[in-house]
Order: sequence, then structure tokens, then C-alpha cells
Amino acid sequence: MSRNKSPSKRGAGSPAVNLVSVTHALLVGEHLSFRRAASVLGIRQSAISRRVRALEDELGVSLFERHRSGVRVTNAGARFLQQARDALGQLDYAAKTAGAAGRGAVGGLGIGILSSMASGFLRELIQRYSERHPEVGIQILEGASADHITAVRKRHLDVAFILDTTDATGCETIPLWNERIFVVLPDHRALRARKEIEWQDLHNEHLIVRQSERDPALCDRLTRRLTDRNHSPSVEKLNVGRETLMHLVALGRGVGLTSEATIATPFPKVVFRPIAGDDELLQFCAAWAPDNDNPALRRFLSLARTMAKEKRRLSSTVSGPTLFRSIITGGISLPLACLGGLAKRLGLLT
Repeated sequence: MSRNKSPSKRGAGSPAVNLVSVTHALLVGEHLSFRRAASVLGIRQSAISRRVRALEDELGVSLFERHRSGVRVTNAGARFLQQARDALGQLDYAAKTAGAAGRGAVGGLGIGILSSMASGFLRELIQRYSERHPEVGIQILEGASADHITAVRKRHLDVAFILDTTDATGCETIPLWNERIFVVLPDHRALRARKEIEWQDLHNEHLIVRQSERDPALCDRLTRRLTDRNHSPSVEKLNVGRETLMHLVALGRGVGLTSEATIATPFPKVVFRPIAGDDELLQFCAAWAPDNDNPALRRFLSLARTMAKEKRRLSSTVSGPTLFRSIITGGISLPLACLGGLAKRLGLLT
């Protein structure tokens, strides 16, 4: 016969249920035996019996009818055990999900970029991270350094890849990789016959460069690089995207500049030629808020550091200051300086 328990002394509120007692009751209900349940848990039968009785007293109902041959689950017990089993399943799932998020295996990551992802370090980094952590959702935003830094501070982005760290006050930064500067030429321009372009070759050219609304400093640095006592460069600053700039160059509106990663993407009627000199490199850095505790970010930065070390190690094994490799751009084979060259960096990006 089922025993009607007196209502809990806690009053009309929900009873305080002990999870250990609930798991013990679930085992008893599964095996229909206190003895077998105690054997599974490796504890005394009297201990599990006390736990279950305490739970019944707290709930104010009998979960089991006890007999010498075993136990029978009451109607109230059947309902409670089913719902308790579902609830513990949800709790277990929540614990596993939280653990995965804590390890950076799931969650989200916001990334701000300047450079093209057509090739190079950034593309490889994001691809390798995505392969290792497929459950982490990645959102990528392309824009200006100033916008990205503001977004990082406000936690709208987790990390930003930038050139100039001057305005990254309050953020952690680390240099990761370098890219050469390339000139973008119309395919009919005489300069296309050269394997490399000197800065002085551009003195008589009209340059069209991308300028994000809040990033005028990048174009100003370009102007200073091309200015001498006898010459002032012709530079038109356009608030356009990378693809539009390429089409404007193809239409003969001027000569453009871009970073090394961009040249992997072919554009009609334009050719790419590197600026001469191993010191004409762009250094890209990661910037993030020091108090951002997103585990996905920590794993992403760890991978970025590891990859940067691998690149530097590879460069250091090459004899001489520059490693040349051949790629095809516009039908002509061009030499590219390795990313590990030690040199002065120019803060420029188009």
C-alpha cells in the first residue's frame, strides 16, 4: 500500500530536491530493487534506502511500494521518475555544452579584417581553426582599423586584424604576419613589362587608393612615401571596395596599390607587380580586449601564435635575407619576398 506523506514543512513552495537522492531513486526504479541499486552504486543498501525515504518525505508522496521480493513503482513515483529522468538528461546536456564552450569547442567568434582572404596567413588561419572547431560560429566583418578597434572595445568583435596599432589603446596586440605591397596596373600600361616597380616609377602616375571613412591615416602615409622636394604625388582617395578599385584601374582611371593576399584573385584587364625592395612589407597584427574571456578567442589566438612561429621558423631556415618563390600573375612569373624579412614596415593597405 502506498504511504501518504504529510506535506513538507517548507509550505506551499517547491520542495528542495537533492540530486543525489533523485539519482538513487532512478536506479531503484530501474532495477526495482534497493539491493541491486546499492550494488550498482557500490554503497550499502541502508544508505540508498535512507536517501529515497528522505526524498519521499520531501516530496510528500511515496515513490515505491516496498515488498520482501522487491519494490513496485507507485503512480506518483512513475510520473516523478519519468520527469526527473528527462530533467537530468537536460542537465547532463547543459553540463556537456558548458564544458564544450569552456574549452572553446562551441560558441561564436567575431573577426574584423582589413586584408583580402584570397590567400595567405589569414585564410590559412581561419580555415585551420574552422576545421579544428567546426561547432564555433565565425562572423567576419571587413572594414577600417578604427571601426574594428571600436567594435573590439564594445565586444561587438572578439579580435581584429589591423596594420596600425597606434589607436589600439587599451587592447592587447601581437604582430603575426607580413605581406608585400603590390601595384595594380591596367594590362595595357607600359609598366606591366617590369618585374618589380620602384616608388619613383609611380611619380608620374595618378594613384587611386581605397580610403575607409575613418581611416585617412593610411592614405596620408602613402602620400608621404611618394612625396619629395621636387614632386607631389597625384593621389585620389576613394571610399570604395577592393573589387570596385580593380575595375576602376582596368578602366584606366589610375594605378592602385594592394596587399599580397589580394593578388591570388584574378581581375579582368589588370596585372599586379610588387614594389621593389625587401623592406616594403605590411605588418598585420591581431588586437583584442584583454578582459575578453571568450574561450573560442583564446584558442583562436593560440593557433595564430603557433602559426606565426611556424612561419618565422620556416623563414629562418632559408639562407640569405629573402626567399623567392614563383607565382603567375597576369601571365608573368614574379618573385615574392618571404614573410620573414626583417625590415621597416610601411602602414598602407588598399
